[in-house]
Amino acid sequence: MATAAHKHPNYMAVFWWLAILTVVEIGVVFLPIGKILIAVLLCAFAVAKAALVAAYFMHLKFETRTMTWIAVTPVAIAILLILVIMPDSFAVSKKTTGSGKAAATAPAEQK
Repeated sequence: MATAAHKHPNYMAVFWWLAILTVVEIGVVFLPIGKILIAVLLCAFAVAKAALVAAYFMHLKFETRTMTWIAVTPVAIAILLILVIMPDSFAVSKKTTGSGKAAATAPAEQK
């Protein structure tokens, strides 16, 4: 379904970009910055790598815009679902941290 004949991409260049991004990801883990910023940076690098793979190895760069939108739509839905579920996960983590103290004091009351 390609729109027209296209020049074959330079797969080795894409490979080296993916390798460089992977090395940068490993380096980001060891930076003395906050955990949230590290998570955001790692997610950004993962999205960049996924875009490179989709564009060149899945040949989305050479397809019509309709095919690109068909590939991007599930990603947008997944992000939306994650953002909807995040408040619930924060509530569960707060509730479980308080219950640990009650379990530690329970045996002292039985004596």
